[in-house]
Amino acid sequence: MNASIPIEPAKKEDLAALKLMIEGAYRGDHARMGWTHEADLVQDERISVEEVVRLFLDPNVAIYVARSNADIVGCVTVTDEGEGVAYIGLLCVDPPFQSSGVGARLLTTAERLCAALGVEKMEMTVIEDREPLIAWYERAGYRRSGERRPFPVPQDPPLFFVVLEKTPASD
Repeated sequence: MNASIPIEPAKKEDLAALKLMIEGAYRGDHARMGWTHEADLVQDERISVEEVVRLFLDPNVAIYVARSNADIVGCVTVTDEGEGVAYIGLLCVDPPFQSSGVGARLLTTAERLCAALGVEKMEMTVIEDREPLIAWYERAGYRRSGERRPFPVPQDPPLFFVVLEKTPASD
């Protein structure tokens, strides 16, 4: 576990670098260096700068980043959906830092925030074809809800998300 990499709330000046790190973790050749990418399933942009800014400005969203020196090497978002549900999203780690424990620490950070918010259920979606990643979340205590959602961008063949959920632990 790499505890030397701090995890902290994102700052406004992080947003451009955050967008680049997300793209590099999910899509393109850089992403293929890691094991959690979508590069072989989806080719388009993962997130726009405008979407990153919108998330940052949304009072119901918290963005946490992991830093190695000045570089952002991972992130996670927590969205308070209301009615006792929080959505954990954009959990990603720059490929050279994958399998170092940074992802697990980001997930723990998100789960602690969910517990502090008093949510009853944490939810996330993962492309159903990404079985190794789904298995990683299952080892972290997440379970398939049985719900399946369409991928927001048309693909050929079509892609679907599985919904994973977990009850936050109280510390």
